[in-house]
Amino acid sequence: MPGAPQPSLEDFVARIHKRVEAFAREHGEGEAAVEAELHDGALFRLLTIEPEPGYGFVTLCPYEEGEPSELIVPVGAIRSIRVKRVEEHPPFGFAASTAA
Repeated sequence: MPGAPQPSLEDFVARIHKRVEAFAREHGEGEAAVEAELHDGALFRLLTIEPEPGYGFVTLCPYEEGEPSELIVPVGAIRSIRVKRVEEHPPFGFAASTAA
């Protein structure tokens, strides 16, 4: 609303964390997967989101194999944040048939 005070990034991120925790309790047996989609279509599975460095920017810490990384993005670059159940994936790979 025009003229309404703008919430702080700390409050914004705290509310996201609170929503994820509630979802995990209600639907995920204490766990939840969180994905952030940016306006350019990039999709990141997140370990966490932090309100730093501020000034309209947040830090996304994606889940990646190998080296840890952080993405500092303007809040306006985030198209959506999706909270869902953690999915168990079957083992990936090709298995030869055991039938002879």
